[in-house]
Amino acid sequence: MTAQRIDGKAIAKKLQAETAEKSRAFLKNHGRPPGLAVVLVGNNPASEVYVQKKRDACKSVGIHSLAVNLPAASSPEQLLQKIAGLNADDSIDGILVQLPLPPQFDPEVIIEAIAVEKDVDGFHPYNVGRLALRAPLLRSCTPAGIMTLLDEIDLDVRGKEAVIVGASNIVGRPMAMELLLAGATVTVCHRFTRNLQAHVERAELLIAAAGKPGLISGQWVRDGAVVIDVGINRLPDGRLTGDVDFAEAEKRATWITPVPGGVGPMTVATLLQNTMTAAEQRVRQRHD
Repeated sequence: MTAQRIDGKAIAKKLQAETAEKSRAFLKNHGRPPGLAVVLVGNNPASEVYVQKKRDACKSVGIHSLAVNLPAASSPEQLLQKIAGLNADDSIDGILVQLPLPPQFDPEVIIEAIAVEKDVDGFHPYNVGRLALRAPLLRSCTPAGIMTLLDEIDLDVRGKEAVIVGASNIVGRPMAMELLLAGATVTVCHRFTRNLQAHVERAELLIAAAGKPGLISGQWVRDGAVVIDVGINRLPDGRLTGDVDFAEAEKRATWITPVPGGVGPMTVATLLQNTMTAAEQRVRQRHD
């Protein structure tokens, strides 16, 4: 058996085409494009690359992208003041603060300062809580993008054994809630988990999101499993690799995401979807 590769780039392109169509309609109906403010504090090289990708993606679908760049030495008060201004700006439908932030910032305080209806990253406790209560509004981008990937391969997760490796607030925890909402039986593994191999071996759906290259041996992968590798790790030789031993896992799985080109493009495509959703919801609320 050789797994079929899930082409995140192709699926993301399809989603972006749908978002572009909605964006054109929004501009026609409301006289302005949807707006996303992308806030970058400092000059972290990786963050600069990610931010530029998001801004380019906005341009490609007709979403106005407002670049907000602050020096690394900015104070928390300066950033909070900037967010307050964006919250009040009616031309801005979504606000994204690129993480990680410099050490003087408490990310939780910054995230909670973003208006919940503009929280297009889906990180605000309100939006995470809505997902936990099975009434989601703006969903965390990477987990929501993964659910789209699973829909694209017609995987019905109801009743399936799903194992998530990694319990971060950005991926692992909201991913668990997405899968519970869809009816899967979910196990979340983390740094205190004993016998990781035993958990992975029973997974019909394996989602690796620990950020540790080669953490999961391909030989642990259950025959016929679906493997979603969220990890993007740069090796000393410059190559990118995931958390799963791809070459061996590919021999056992039915479907698998490559790294790069799997989950990454879906995160950006979902961010654009969220921005469009936020714009439409804000217009509806104003008219209700």
